[in-house]
Order: sequence, then C-alpha cells, then structure tokens
Amino acid sequence: MPRYRIDLEYDGTPFVGWQKQDNGLSVQEALTIAIARLAGEDVQVLGAGRTDTGVHALGQVAHFDLVRDWNPHKLLTGLNYYLRPNPISVLTSQIVADNFHSRFDAIGRSYRYRIINRRAELVHDRDKAWLIHVPLDADAMHEAAQVLIGRHDFTTFRATRCQSASPVKTLDRLTVRRRGEEIIFEVAARSFLHNQVRSMVGSLRYVGDGKWTVADLVHALDACERAACGPVAPACGLYLESVTYRESDSSQS
Repeated sequence: MPRYRIDLEYDGTPFVGWQKQDNGLSVQEALTIAIARLAGEDVQVLGAGRTDTGVHALGQVAHFDLVRDWNPHKLLTGLNYYLRPNPISVLTSQIVADNFHSRFDAIGRSYRYRIINRRAELVHDRDKAWLIHVPLDADAMHEAAQVLIGRHDFTTFRATRCQSASPVKTLDRLTVRRRGEEIIFEVAARSFLHNQVRSMVGSLRYVGDGKWTVADLVHALDACERAACGPVAPACGLYLESVTYRESDSSQS
C-alpha cells in the first residue's frame, strides 16, 4: 500500500479550516472527497498544519495511503480535476516512505502574515489581508519582534483552547518589512501554538501604531497570561507558507 505526499495551496476563505468538522466543508474533507471520486477509496488525509477558518496556504503538505499504485503525475492531475471548483490546487505529488508523516516528521514551518496599510478599502486583497487604515511603523514592529525570538513561554500568545502539551516554543525567525502599502510578517519555528502567529501580529500592531513600546511587548510576553495579549489579528491575512523536512524523511523507501 503506497503512501503519497502532496504539496498544495488553497484559499481558506470558504472553508471551516483544515480539519474536518460538522459545521461546513474543510480542506481535509474536500481532499478526501476528491480522492474517493478519483480512486474509489475512502482514505484518511493527514496534513502538516491544522489551519483555522479563513487561513490560507501556499505550501501545505499532506499524506495518505492508497491500495492501488498510482503514477504521481496522474494522481496530481486527477485530484485537481475532482477538486474543482474548490479553491485548492495540488502542486506536487510523490510516493514516499511508508513511515513518512506530514505532521510529525516536519522540522520547520513558516507562516506569512499580510497587512495592507492604507485608507482605501480592499478590492483584490479582500479576505486575503488585514486592512488597517491608520499609519503603522514597520521598522518599530520589526525591532520589537526581535524580543520574541528564541525559546519562551508563549502562554500570552496562546489560544485558550490550544491543545499543545506545553506553551514553551522556540521561535526561529520573525521579521517585519514594508513593501509599499503592504506590511509583511515572516515567522518560522519548528511548531506553533494555536493562534500564536495571529496573537503576536496583533500585539505588534499595537507597537506599529504607537500604543505599545518594546517594553510593553516584553511585559506582555513575561506576563504569561492570555489577558496581556493585544487583539488577535484576523485569519484572512495568515498564510501557511512552507513546511520543511529532512531529505530522508520524504524520500521514497
């Protein structure tokens, strides 16, 4: 029974998130339906990141097993056909080792968050970025963001319903840069707490508009209390950008 890895991108706007739920269509369920229509098999599709409602992906990774051997190219083509009209696209497909696991074998995840900083309403980027009308200082946000780098107790930036065993995580990278009217956050770590990225972005927004100083952000981090967090940034601006693995973990057996 071969195991397949797929890399995919999706617009999270119409979905209830990655994980299958009873209150609407999820990305996981849409993939399961497409596989069943193509291969005639009911499979479990497991993803590297459980993105929330409205969160997008540029480089999600998933795996599943099939009884029948499929040519990876034909599998990719067939899945994209049956995924229509859902805004999901399978970018690559490959056979991997039987013990490959898209979630547990991942050694790094990177997210991107987009703010559009302008007075005018969004048209092309509606549901794809957080619109903030007041001017933001991206340099100040970048400077403050550096205090979050490293190993910390991120309880302040953790959703109350987070299921992670520990609030302690190691943040490898957090950069903030302006490109015209767009402000881009790039965040990387081995793994994240539920709502961690959106919580950090929301607090850094307070730095950007002058409500908080770097010292205020440090105080929020050290408080280890959810109440110390700034407002959580909306889901529409968040993108799962990439997932990384050791080369041996994703190679065919």
